[in-house]
Amino acid sequence: MSVSTAAADQTVCAPLPVLGRDVTVPLVTGGEVTYAALDYAASAPALQRVWDDVAAYAPYYGSVHRGAGYLSQLSTDLFENARRTVAEFLDCREDDQVVFTRSTTDSLNLLAATLPADCQVFVFETEHHASLLPWQDARVTYLDAPRTPRQAVAALERALADRDPHGPALVCVTGASNVTGELWPVRELAAAAHAHGARIVLDAAQLAPHHPVSVRDLDVDWVAFSGHKLYAPFGSGVLAGRSDWLRVAEPYLAGGGASRKVARRADGGVDVEWHESAARHEAGSPNVIGAYSIASACKALTEEGFDRIVARERHLIRTVREGLAEVPAVRVLSLFGEDAPRVGVISFVVEGWNSSHFAAALSAEYGIGVRDGLFCAHPLLRTLLGSDPQTQGECGAPEAAPGEKSLNAIRVSFGAGTPDEHVERFVRAVKELVRDGAQWRYRTEGGRCVPAV
Repeated sequence: MSVSTAAADQTVCAPLPVLGRDVTVPLVTGGEVTYAALDYAASAPALQRVWDDVAAYAPYYGSVHRGAGYLSQLSTDLFENARRTVAEFLDCREDDQVVFTRSTTDSLNLLAATLPADCQVFVFETEHHASLLPWQDARVTYLDAPRTPRQAVAALERALADRDPHGPALVCVTGASNVTGELWPVRELAAAAHAHGARIVLDAAQLAPHHPVSVRDLDVDWVAFSGHKLYAPFGSGVLAGRSDWLRVAEPYLAGGGASRKVARRADGGVDVEWHESAARHEAGSPNVIGAYSIASACKALTEEGFDRIVARERHLIRTVREGLAEVPAVRVLSLFGEDAPRVGVISFVVEGWNSSHFAAALSAEYGIGVRDGLFCAHPLLRTLLGSDPQTQGECGAPEAAPGEKSLNAIRVSFGAGTPDEHVERFVRAVKELVRDGAQWRYRTEGGRCVPAV
């Protein structure tokens, strides 16, 4: 759905207050500047509201589920209410489970541990490593990078048509690429999966902070996302979806909380009866504050309204893309083309620049934080950069001196807390660096370019 400039101006929201918005950083050229955090795709700054909610609760923190005291009971209610809030945020079905995890990576590894015997998994090479790698113990079919959404659906349909129709199967797909920001045809891929008797899990790490995610509307079986990308601090994540595989699988972690009854046997062994609820995969003392922070972020985004958040982000995307288009040396990376809908994640390379050198100059000379490297999506980056996608690479920048070509890219990412000035400064900095070069000397240290002192 497109939004005209006039319509967008009426619905665009102001940047949401986030932590760190007034932090200043020193420049190597002298003076200080307000830090422009443009690495939301890695970790978004926490919403001020989320931080305030957590601070208000912190004095009342207590161990959940098994405490008789007032604080334990209060914390239990808060923890379970957080589960319900997340279910509402995702528009889950009535019998779906919401399991709190450490991250998207943890969520998908949990799901991988619950796969039925002889399950076949289908995953595109374009996935983040969090959704590309957890399936090593299953029969995995890796699909080549498609060049259009239609190609993605057709490739999945062909692969599923060739599988054993009687065995279990799972499709894993991202909602929005952590490299290009492009939106994937999730609803169509889900329809293809179900038409061939397969299930589908959605990696919504990059989608949930930018667009509403409805389990019912998209018709996915599971969804996974991380709190730290959803403007919530602490190590927390979610796996939500169908309960049947989760109920019968061995607990992801064995321990207290996951077990309902434990008894010694006459032969000296131990009999265990595990919970069938989400607790089955939440052994140990849960991250109550992390779960509460996710729920707070879900409420804040819902109340702000995704229509307004999306409209503002489109304005920021337009500013960045139009600015980069004015620099011939810049090549923006894309799978689906210029007109593909996307979230605020844009990766690019600059002719004549080592990407680590360029990112270092943005930070040291302009106070702008971006990311460079392969973004934990090595096969995709190597496809986009014209290299063999099977070539191994390292996260971060390789050993390349300033000015030398390197097989990595630069990523700028932003969201609901990004002021206009941050993206405008970024565009101006790109133009100045390409036109005038860096003002400072840089050296390679530990595989990264840093200012020389």
